[in-house]
Amino acid sequence: MMNVSLNPAGDRVIILDQTRLPGREEYAELATAEDVYEAIFQLKVRGAPAIGICAAFGISALALGMPQGNYEDFCREFRRTKEYLASARPTAVNLKWALERMERVVKTHPSAAVSEICQKLKEEAQAIQQEDMQMCRRIAEYGLSLVKDGDGILTHCNAGPLATSRYGTALGPIFLGKERGVNFKVFADETRPLLQGARLTAYELQKGGVDVTLICDNMASMVMKNGWVQACFVGCDRVAANGDAANKIGTSGVAILANYYHIPFYVLGPSSTIDLDCATGADIPIELREPGEIKEKFYSQPVALPETKCYNPAFDVTDHSLITAIVTDQGIFREPYTESLKALRKET
Repeated sequence: MMNVSLNPAGDRVIILDQTRLPGREEYAELATAEDVYEAIFQLKVRGAPAIGICAAFGISALALGMPQGNYEDFCREFRRTKEYLASARPTAVNLKWALERMERVVKTHPSAAVSEICQKLKEEAQAIQQEDMQMCRRIAEYGLSLVKDGDGILTHCNAGPLATSRYGTALGPIFLGKERGVNFKVFADETRPLLQGARLTAYELQKGGVDVTLICDNMASMVMKNGWVQACFVGCDRVAANGDAANKIGTSGVAILANYYHIPFYVLGPSSTIDLDCATGADIPIELREPGEIKEKFYSQPVALPETKCYNPAFDVTDHSLITAIVTDQGIFREPYTESLKALRKET
């Protein structure tokens, strides 16, 4: 089963609950707008492409329960639901992108019966998923051209199949290389505080037969200094027009270390994560999450006093000057990004 899919009736979204991994592989059924919102917000489904796919399937399923007799009433409820789902995680541009793409289906068929619009919404959501598979394959091809057999690759957070539909973005070249007999030694940062690197990346790579070593986030400098890393591959949730890239908190620190040790630092993601209307990383909203994720989650008892203040941004922004190249399904882009990324406006 896919990580995100529709049930046969098309009125429920089925997701692999990533909060249960690696201990249990459990699927959850999302029946209401609140279910879809919570699944995205609580990271049951995560990774920019997968979030967009889940939202597209979600609003397609929810559309079946919206007013069916009148186009204006249907549109009003559709927009309300779209804005609600879009607020679940503001940093990941794919969420908004997918929902706006679904809304275009509604806007471009004002004379159609609502039942026909609902069918077109389902087809559009399925198209978004299929396109993601194709995009991930192209990203993997481009990324694979940047490394060679036996290289050590350090990655942060999770940007594999669990975060997409197939292959993944940052992990795509690794899995594609494995298929072709090209082997890498991967160092996976645990990725505090939610441990996506430990729970998800190491899980995916281990299951896929890849040589993976799990390290704490603060060990990245040591493995780089030891000469064990020849490239860094990370995903992205949004890339600004100047090449600044938002990704899971801790990514910018990896980029700074890579720059110091003269290791190429690559950002990999679908072209839909490039936000050309966002001038710089300073314009990217950064989601702040609850202190409990730092003090309590994954611990049998709290590791800090209840009154201890916490700062828990979910993402940070890596400055474009630290990024060797941005790898998308449309190609490999390099500095100056304000010029090279302009090509994507024509392509997408």
